Amino acid sequence: MADLSTPPAFPYDMLLTKDSSGDEMTAPAGFLPTSRAEMDALGWKTCDIILVTGDAYVDHPSFGIALIGRHLESLGYRVGIIAQPDLTSSSDLLRLGKPLLFAGVSSGAMDSMVNHYTSLGRLRSDDAYSEGGRPGNRPDRAVLKYVNSVQRTMPGVPVVIGGIEASLRRFTHYDYWSDRMRKSILFDTKATILVFGMGEKASAEIASRLSKGDGLEGIPGTAVLLSRKAFESALPENFIEIPSHEEVCSDPEAFMRMTKVIEKEHNPWCGSIVCQGADTRVVVVQPPAEPLTTREMDKLYSLPFARHPHPSYKQKIPAFEMIKDSITVVRGCGGGCSFCGLGLHQGRCITSRSQDSVLQEVRRLSREKYFRGSVSDLGGPTANMYGLGGTDPGACRTCRRSSCLHPRICRSFGTDHRQYIELLRSVSKLKGVKNVFVSSGVRFDLALESREFIRELARSYVSGYLKIAPEHFSPAVLRLMRKPGVEKWREFLRIFREYSAEEDREQYVVPYIMAAFPGCTVNHMHEAASELRSERIRPDKAQVFLPTPMIMATTIYVTGFDPQTGKKLSVAKTPSRKKRQLECLQGDPRS
Repeated sequence: MADLSTPPAFPYDMLLTKDSSGDEMTAPAGFLPTSRAEMDALGWKTCDIILVTGDAYVDHPSFGIALIGRHLESLGYRVGIIAQPDLTSSSDLLRLGKPLLFAGVSSGAMDSMVNHYTSLGRLRSDDAYSEGGRPGNRPDRAVLKYVNSVQRTMPGVPVVIGGIEASLRRFTHYDYWSDRMRKSILFDTKATILVFGMGEKASAEIASRLSKGDGLEGIPGTAVLLSRKAFESALPENFIEIPSHEEVCSDPEAFMRMTKVIEKEHNPWCGSIVCQGADTRVVVVQPPAEPLTTREMDKLYSLPFARHPHPSYKQKIPAFEMIKDSITVVRGCGGGCSFCGLGLHQGRCITSRSQDSVLQEVRRLSREKYFRGSVSDLGGPTANMYGLGGTDPGACRTCRRSSCLHPRICRSFGTDHRQYIELLRSVSKLKGVKNVFVSSGVRFDLALESREFIRELARSYVSGYLKIAPEHFSPAVLRLMRKPGVEKWREFLRIFREYSAEEDREQYVVPYIMAAFPGCTVNHMHEAASELRSERIRPDKAQVFLPTPMIMATTIYVTGFDPQTGKKLSVAKTPSRKKRQLECLQGDPRS
């Protein structure tokens, strides 16, 4: 196996004058080509890489397929996009021909099953990532369906799967929609390789190796499927074999052990190769790719995105309308909440863009005709993690904690908000910018480490409603969720209200609350309702827990075990029990 001590380089400085065959390239197009006519306009006979996505094509850095496509283009590859293909006809998938290197497949920004169904199993009536918000433009289990279609229409072409749907199905996982355990998605799709995480480094390395005719073994942030014989003939160094698919299916304790190992081995610097057997084959999952550096993030977000949906669309795409005035400034989340797959996908390590990079993007945004002067968000997974993160690189590189913030904030996790405050102020001063808001959510336990930040937030950067996610108020449930205690929520609320009153601004906190979390009972929900009544808050953003693949909360849901104590927990699994918990929150808290 390849040496993992030095990950593949991230060659952003490669000149953009030649394509992968050595021919001169046309200057980057306004959009990556989606049709043969657009390829002809660029003078391309073939694409090196074709990316298939379940989302409408929006060439904006908030959309993953655009990020990967522009990144690969910047490295000299000819990249085409097939968005929401019609699988009833092979001609739609072949509209760009066959790629020379590989076809990349993603369900889009959301898991297709989460996109289609509510936590109570109802079919959703819209799709924010489709033209006009219309549902039905992507199939259930989109990655599987797309790969099968690509393999039929493009025989012999390597298929790379990635995005959130593939990423969180790289091991045996519980599938809520069929109520059973499923093998790694590599078994069903028979894809050449799976990329997990954000994917820029892994996709670049895959393209580079395929262009040279090299093998794909040992790439950080990837998983492959091997026969048991092939696996044993070249056993990787520093590997851990977790309970097999068969063990996990038959033994709830094995499922819990598996989930704990996966969390523990998710550090890109000290994580092991994790292997899992099923039948006569083995899934070999490399440690995560190292997160991008600030410089690499700056380069990525400076690429020539059109910042619009493809002109073929005649109706609006709701997801774009929601984010078109926002700027991503930070990646990663150290929260490690047990119900969130972000840490196992994007990673716990925080990377922030430089202030200059953000200011340049805001200047580009201000030149768009649709911009009306308000930057709707300077954020990411958690807005106020910008500029925070590990202060002791040595400690971070050997850490195996599942959360940097629970049960208490790690002493190696910096909480100085001055960089974020300065960023907000600097963007506010730019010509053409009238307002700057923080809309992607605030981690209030971190905010409490900087009263200056809360003051600035209340004074200038809330549009009237501040979103925060306490998720619950029962200590027993909060411990299972890995969320801060209710006393921190109360302290934040008091300080935010105090500063809002000083500024004579009428502002409200909008809390996200979760019902039917595994281990949560009706009595716990009454605790939550009582807390909201005492603060005279209506929980407009209440939701029922949805068990998604690979996360600890889903393992608790399936096994009924407390991962710390091993004790049995009450788990609401029927729609009636879930609805009863949700109903506890209903009613006017001011009555």
